[in-house]
Amino acid sequence: MRANEKSDFDLVKEFIDGKNSSIEILINRHKDRVFTYILLLVKNEELAEDIFQDAFIKVINSLRKNKYKDEGRFVSWVLRIAHNLVIDHFRKEKNLRTVSNDENEVDLLNNIRFADLTVEDEIAQKQVYTRVRSLVEKLPFEQRQVVIMRHYLGMSFKEISSHTNVSINTALGRMRYALINMRKMIENQEHAFSLS
Repeated sequence: MRANEKSDFDLVKEFIDGKNSSIEILINRHKDRVFTYILLLVKNEELAEDIFQDAFIKVINSLRKNKYKDEGRFVSWVLRIAHNLVIDHFRKEKNLRTVSNDENEVDLLNNIRFADLTVEDEIAQKQVYTRVRSLVEKLPFEQRQVVIMRHYLGMSFKEISSHTNVSINTALGRMRYALINMRKMIENQEHAFSLS
């Protein structure tokens, strides 16, 4: 079996047993997902690169000290390390924002429609993605990270709760508040546009 076809579990075991090339395969396999996750949270490419490097240094050191227990996917463990480094950065910079306590009871989760776009929708899709991305970037940190994990990284709410050390209900609540806040931002923008 070629090295690139081996499972994460096998590559981790090989690295722990002394085969250093296995970690390079693991890093290359997961670098895009991990880097994108970090970049979407910190919104600064240089900072994202620094945290990405720190994350994999920590991964390598943890593997060498035999601190990794295979409880699922290797990439989930790496994302948790990267997540913790991002949190540490924000704590140091005192930029960690709190979750909104908006009391709106509208269930926005049931209002999102997922469908394949037609060829005619491509231009509109790009405009929507750009607008949504700008709205996501304006959300408080905890809400932004849940939206990114859920919609950009495709993680389940169980995975999100595990990565963020909160209950599934808290993760769902943060998503709910994020959607409420994004809807309010859209309404405010449309209201401002109609007044001009």
